[in-house]
Amino acid sequence: MSDASNIARSLRERFSGTTEEHLGKALSDLLENPLLTGAIGRAFDARGKAAQAQEVALSALNIPSAADIERLTRRLRSVSHRLEGIEDGVDRLDRGLSPGGVEARLAVIEEQLRALMSKLDQVARLASAARVQAAPPAAAPAPKSPRARTAARKTKPAKKTAGKQKQTARKAKPKRV
Repeated sequence: MSDASNIARSLRERFSGTTEEHLGKALSDLLENPLLTGAIGRAFDARGKAAQAQEVALSALNIPSAADIERLTRRLRSVSHRLEGIEDGVDRLDRGLSPGGVEARLAVIEEQLRALMSKLDQVARLASAARVQAAPPAAAPAPKSPRARTAARKTKPAKKTAGKQKQTARKAKPKRV
């Protein structure tokens, strides 16, 4: 039986090699034939015209064609994708505006403001300490011009008595906070 199978195998190999070559040559000859290529071209044109006629007939009967259904399907997919994007955006907004989310964000902002205020206080303290250390000793007042000296002599500072100061202190109302 092995001899019969070997013979069949060798025959198949011989025929398949030559058959493929013969088929390839025959197909290339057919495709090079202008009569056949013209017929194939006319057949495709007739198919296109038949599809157009079918579409016109279906539209006359108010029945959607396959192209209409395909176009509608693409539009529905586009609307669906847009709607999903809108839903995602609304979900993000909802998460961001939830009561716990806003309060948590405000708490974080308040904490950051407190930290900034403490840093500003430290900077202000350091700046005032630097000013005190860098302040020059008090110098004698600069001599005034002759006009300024005479004007200073003519004006006298107003004197208040201790009684008047007490009365104005009583009249002043404490401010409410």
